[in-house]
Amino acid sequence: MPQYSANTWIRILAGLTIVFVFVMNEGETFSYRFVQQMELWAYDTRLRLFLPRTQDPRIVILDIDEKSLNAEGRWPWSRNKNAEMLRQLFDKYKVRVVGFDIAFPEPDTSSGLTSLDDMAKNELKGDADFLRVLEARRPSLDYDQIFADEIGKHPVVLGFFLGGKTEKSGVLPPPTFNQSVFEKWDVVHNLATGYSGNIPALQQKAPAAGHLYPQLDFDGTTRRVPMFMRYGDGFYPALSLAILQTYLGNAPFRLQVEPPAKFSSVATIPWVTVGDVRIPLDDRMSALIPYRGAQGSFRYVSATDALRGTAALDELKDKIVIVGTSAQGLLDLRSTPVREDFPGVEVHANLLSGFLDQTIMHRPSEILGISVLTILLIGLPLAFMLPRLSATLSTAAVFGVMALLTAINLYVWRQQHYVLNIAAPLMMLALLYLLNMAWGFFMETRSRRLITGLFGTYVPKELVAEMSKNPEEYSMAGESRDMTVLFSDVRDFTSISEGLTPEGLKDLMNTYLTAMTEVIQEKRGTIDKYIGDLVMAFWGAPLGDPDHAAHGVEAALAMQKRIRGLDTEFIKRGWPILNAGVGLNCGDMSVGDMGSKFRRAYTVMGDAVNLGSRLEGLTKEYGVGILVSENVVKAAQGFVYREIDKVVVKGRQEGVSVFEPIGVVGQVTDTALTEIDRFHKALEYYRKQRWDEATQILKDLQAANPDAKLYRLYLKRIDHFRNNSPGPAWNGLWVFTTK
Repeated sequence: MPQYSANTWIRILAGLTIVFVFVMNEGETFSYRFVQQMELWAYDTRLRLFLPRTQDPRIVILDIDEKSLNAEGRWPWSRNKNAEMLRQLFDKYKVRVVGFDIAFPEPDTSSGLTSLDDMAKNELKGDADFLRVLEARRPSLDYDQIFADEIGKHPVVLGFFLGGKTEKSGVLPPPTFNQSVFEKWDVVHNLATGYSGNIPALQQKAPAAGHLYPQLDFDGTTRRVPMFMRYGDGFYPALSLAILQTYLGNAPFRLQVEPPAKFSSVATIPWVTVGDVRIPLDDRMSALIPYRGAQGSFRYVSATDALRGTAALDELKDKIVIVGTSAQGLLDLRSTPVREDFPGVEVHANLLSGFLDQTIMHRPSEILGISVLTILLIGLPLAFMLPRLSATLSTAAVFGVMALLTAINLYVWRQQHYVLNIAAPLMMLALLYLLNMAWGFFMETRSRRLITGLFGTYVPKELVAEMSKNPEEYSMAGESRDMTVLFSDVRDFTSISEGLTPEGLKDLMNTYLTAMTEVIQEKRGTIDKYIGDLVMAFWGAPLGDPDHAAHGVEAALAMQKRIRGLDTEFIKRGWPILNAGVGLNCGDMSVGDMGSKFRRAYTVMGDAVNLGSRLEGLTKEYGVGILVSENVVKAAQGFVYREIDKVVVKGRQEGVSVFEPIGVVGQVTDTALTEIDRFHKALEYYRKQRWDEATQILKDLQAANPDAKLYRLYLKRIDHFRNNSPGPAWNGLWVFTTK
């Protein structure tokens, strides 16, 4: 035995487990619904791939369509019309066989004969003249008998319903054979507990009849029809099979009965023969429907045209006619592999066409052995080989086997009409391949993933993810980008830290920083660094973000809301309530891997970054939670802003307008909007040096908001300017000389 490493043996055992699971499925020891569904999907795919998509000229659908209902009246029609239709079909059009995809379980009372009989028994019981006329007219008024007499003259096949309900109406024809033909053996079959047959007068005259039951697979799709279905002790043929028998001159059915295998009492019926036509059956005596196409496989003739004799002679002469309906309200639709709303009457037509062409697909009787052997012959060698092959050779081996298996399967489907399992072996191959590829990937990249995990604690995870996906496209070199930067700092952090133990301070900051980080990352931001209680973040790198300014404003607003959400927890733990200032700016920044040979970081630098830091510092001067630059206001539309001031921050020569974002447009209250408008008016007076008007508005605002530092600040400035005029050239700028 070859010497394998422990990891190789684990992979081999895992592969053998996969093979064993599929052997159990294919041997029907334990079936997996998902695998069964995939087999049905594979069957449907092959069926659609090889659809003939041609019209069968031998079979015609006589359609009770909207045109017929408009011309003849609502359905059901009186039976004398059905009789006249049969008379036209056989006498004028010389059709071969007529089958009804319809049952007639109730008498026809449309002639009024029942009412006349009641009158003869009651009101006109002694009226000899009435009785004489009634008896003379009875033959012309008994529509059921008229229809029955016409049925008896021609090769007509009636339909009837067998099903799972216990109701019984009408009568059934004599069964084709009884359970006794199987002697003491059992057979697997479809069993009906109720029926809806035809009235005795019609059924007794009919040369043949067949059931209309379609067998549904567990996904609700019609792929097969029971050729024989059991009710009581008898077995009844399908409508399509009964039509075939009638078409072939009432040739007898011959069943091929295979005795039970050893240790079993269940016999199988692999074939039924009608004349020279042999029909393969599955293990429930059903036949797969050989669909010819989604539509247009059979000619449709309106029933009223046949009834009135206006249809073209060549459309019906020597044809097999199946009477069905496509009218709204009567529509009999089935979900099939070729179409979800497939007319039920065409199911019978497709089966009949397949019988005559001998194109019925079937699973060979040795299907279990073939399926299990396929799994073993493919799975066992690959379970041992794949752990030892390279990724390239494994890929070539698996996909080569898949291609060969698919080619063989399609060949036997096309040439032999065999349905062999394909989904299960392909799924097994895919799982074996994925097992070995995934194992190799995880084992070979384990060290790299560990390093990446550690690296991600220092460098933004988005950068790590980008580098790992496309390392050849990533450059650590600095570059200039239009970005947004955010700075956030806790107010009075020094006094807060003095009142806590080192352990308490650590827990408080961990809780606070975790909450702020979650908010920033939810808004697609990248955490740059933590400096004590300060948080620095940016948007627009390493991943591009065209809405970086809007995401930054959203994050700033969400951070203020999240801080207040921490109040309850902080109070419970005896911690002080926190307040933080947030500064936000956008513009061109240098971004890249920066630092020394000992330590580096992916960060941003530049004048726009410095202004963001200065804005954070100014929040405590004005007593507001957030300050943004005019650049942010221009870039991030959709928010309500309150202009705070025009300032020159320390380290800059140019002035900048600063604003406080209040909220999203449409979500700010009318009261807040009114207050903003009033303050903006006060700013206008302030900048025009109209001190009295500005003072009056600011005092009104302060009276309504006694804790607002902003209004007190401006009132103090106005007092200063009253005694120290800024001069007529003053442009409203306030110069800060400290950070």
